[in-house]
Amino acid sequence: DIYSLLDKIKSSESTVLIQGENGTGKELIAKAIHYNSPRKDKAFVSQNCSAFNENLLDSELFGHVKGSFTGAIRDKKGLFEVADRGTFLLDEIGDTSPSMQVKLLRVIQEGTFIPVGGTEQRKVDVRILAATNRDLKDMVEKGTFREDLYYRINVINIRVPPLRERKEDIPLLVDFFLDKVAQEKNQKKKIMTKRALEKIYDFPWPGNIRELENEIERLIVLAGDEQKLTADMLSARLIEFGEKNKIQGARVHGKLKDALEELEREMIKEGLRRTGWNKSKLAKELGISRAGLIMK
Repeated sequence: DIYSLLDKIKSSESTVLIQGENGTGKELIAKAIHYNSPRKDKAFVSQNCSAFNENLLDSELFGHVKGSFTGAIRDKKGLFEVADRGTFLLDEIGDTSPSMQVKLLRVIQEGTFIPVGGTEQRKVDVRILAATNRDLKDMVEKGTFREDLYYRINVINIRVPPLRERKEDIPLLVDFFLDKVAQEKNQKKKIMTKRALEKIYDFPWPGNIRELENEIERLIVLAGDEQKLTADMLSARLIEFGEKNKIQGARVHGKLKDALEELEREMIKEGLRRTGWNKSKLAKELGISRAGLIMK
């Protein structure tokens, strides 16, 4: 769905809001939009809005004129000017202050801004992409995010699902990261055992793809000369989660028949996700016939 949407909007000038948890790949999506757009030969600029306090962010985004504050020994061009005729990703836009939101609204709507300490307006032609891990609609209702800015940046909305909602991507990502590290270190690609991959698959990955990448890199470093990556090499939290998960959520009240049906339902649902809806493979894993699985 996301790839299809990206294909439709690549030539558009509309503002895009990319929402998703940390580590899901929001910046990669922003880069995909830019590098497939008519602006691809111009600058792609990204700024995390939570990285600076308000005054520093103001200077970073809009620039400043010489003498506007202590230490401003020369004029400085802001990132909006750097991104002129290109694309600007405002990352973590939900962390901006109310006064900064007013300035962003003006530059998004009119393409104009005033540098810190300046008096004359400057004009830029920038395509704006915004990203956040926060619920902006809820923030609008609470009065912490401007409603007019929310509707201005939310022309096209892309929700990036967390890794736990797209577990079928895990084997592909693991393989990609194994390849990547092997190329970077100029060594033979290591092999992940089935048991290790199962444990990686079962983990909920609160840090999403970034956390998964870090885990694979750690695994390869600690494996040393070993060619096979086994389950016992995984981080303690992954191993412990698998052990805890065996007893988590078990029903201890009510009718046995209902509890067994609930367990069957969960095992089948999770199994179908894990096998990519391959019923024959899952039936074999569960020790029942394919017809029996379809009946259930």
